[in-house]
Amino acid sequence: MSWFKRKTKGITTTTEEKKDTPRGLWYKSPTGKIVDTEELEKNFYVSPEDGYHVRIGSREYFEILFDDNKFKELDANLESKDPLKFVDTKKYPDRLKAAQEKTKLKDAVRCAVGKSKGKDLVVACMDFAFIGGSMGSVVGEKIARAADYSLKNKIPLLVISKSGGARMMEAALSLMQLAKTSVKLAQLADAGIPYISLCTDPTTGGTTASFAMLGDINIAEPGALIGFAGPRIVRDTTGKELPEGFQTSEFLLEHGFLDFITHRKDLKDKINQYLDLILNQPLRA
Repeated sequence: MSWFKRKTKGITTTTEEKKDTPRGLWYKSPTGKIVDTEELEKNFYVSPEDGYHVRIGSREYFEILFDDNKFKELDANLESKDPLKFVDTKKYPDRLKAAQEKTKLKDAVRCAVGKSKGKDLVVACMDFAFIGGSMGSVVGEKIARAADYSLKNKIPLLVISKSGGARMMEAALSLMQLAKTSVKLAQLADAGIPYISLCTDPTTGGTTASFAMLGDINIAEPGALIGFAGPRIVRDTTGKELPEGFQTSEFLLEHGFLDFITHRKDLKDKINQYLDLILNQPLRA
């Protein structure tokens, strides 16, 4: 059957019949640079000409951070429920099901433990592709459990934030995750177990107001948007023009909110270097 239908007033194509552009060929960065996707992958999903860090998910970060991409996923089957019976343009369970089918993820964060440069590391990585990386009960619970695993086994924790903020479909239940995750990180601090926060593009809303800014070391990727409300909302609320580069990782570094910015290709080395410094261990090659 043809993938389009001709009608008297033009050509219409239903959503179900639309064809995606074939993937795996080329990627065009926001600055207009075009790169072969295989080359992009080999360069840690960073455009080699302009240094633009393409938004990636937990699968790619696990590949970058864990030795030989070997790890054990923690609490892999946790899924969100619908205690509030929330409905906007569609029912919340339907939205969850659609997101799960599209992304092949259970929710907006995956947690895993494995070796990074030969040492144990727990990583909780958010996925923006799942409802904008929004933080609901499952995200908060999985990060809290990852912190518990770190505490029990005395293993450093890394959280990679990539989120639009709290999940509105869970309302106050989502906001409770700010306090829950913050308490767990305080327990890690009391036990002397390192916690590193990596802010990627974008890190906003409730994530910034909780675990994303509570690291023993707070780091970011170049050019990442980091803030509470977005620049447009801040500008409209204050009625003032914002400084150039407002809410970029470079702006936050200059104003003392970050410890350093790292290129993705150096991420594994830098994280382990700072863990060695925190733990007063010899630096690893």
